[in-house]
Amino acid sequence: MPLDPLYAGIRDYRVATGFTPLYTMSVDQARVADRETEAEIWDWVKEPEEVFDFDIDGPAGPLTLRAYRPQRENDDPLPVVVYFFGGGWVVGSLDTCEAICRAVASLTPCVVVSVGYRLAPEHPFPAAVDDCYAAVRWVGEHASELGADPARIAVAGDSSGGNLAAVMALMARDKGGPEVSAQVLVYPPTRNDATTRSMGDNVDPMFFNAKSSAWFWEHYLADPADGESPYASPAKAAHHGGLPPALLLTAEYCPLYDEGEEYANMLSSADVPVEFHPHKDLPHGFLQLSAVLETSRNAMRLIADFLRRRLG
Repeated sequence: MPLDPLYAGIRDYRVATGFTPLYTMSVDQARVADRETEAEIWDWVKEPEEVFDFDIDGPAGPLTLRAYRPQRENDDPLPVVVYFFGGGWVVGSLDTCEAICRAVASLTPCVVVSVGYRLAPEHPFPAAVDDCYAAVRWVGEHASELGADPARIAVAGDSSGGNLAAVMALMARDKGGPEVSAQVLVYPPTRNDATTRSMGDNVDPMFFNAKSSAWFWEHYLADPADGESPYASPAKAAHHGGLPPALLLTAEYCPLYDEGEEYANMLSSADVPVEFHPHKDLPHGFLQLSAVLETSRNAMRLIADFLRRRLG
């Protein structure tokens, strides 16, 4: 299948202007470049009524969370989605997932809490995992303070954030809570040593590719052996039973495509309800183009529909 025309145009522009892949940069340079491409706030969804930052006690000091509360007709508690931004555990921030979080809050509707977890390589695995689990536990204990229902919690994320969402579902099961009702995993990496066909096929330097994946994993794991932990590589968990229902989205021109499909099959084999949606013609990161690409908007609506059904 051909690349989506919008992305074909993006690729042509990048070739013409000398696009530089993040994996050829220093970490500091990559973070600056990533910030310059963050999605603008989308005008096709309603704005949340409130957006505010606050700190909780994290494993290594204050941990910043950002809450999005949608407009609503009454004071009944809403479901809550804990969201983890993407960026290979190395780049990304609360700001780079701003548009997605606003859309999820509005479309579902629900309270969204995004997590400003620590980044590698300064803070390698398991720092991000520890921060994210601290946030999920805080939401489980304090959701009512945000106007949310602690009995209706979902975890969600894109790219490395999808990895963290899958890991949070595992940790909540393994560590006795909080109860997680749904997980949304958008083109997630699920193992550190993937040698899949999609990893071998997707080497185009104009998009996230196999070299990108390797570069991020190398910075995330201080020791490659850490990749054997299911909290780094959720596909390596001993079993996947007892996990919450999952929505898993993948992209055809993404090195992580086969990992996503494999993980969906692992969950299904463990009797976990799974909705798997491969997206043809698109590369990794397509949610970020929801301002201009109808396929991406439909993916956002798909996420909201899944959360409405699973969270009530």
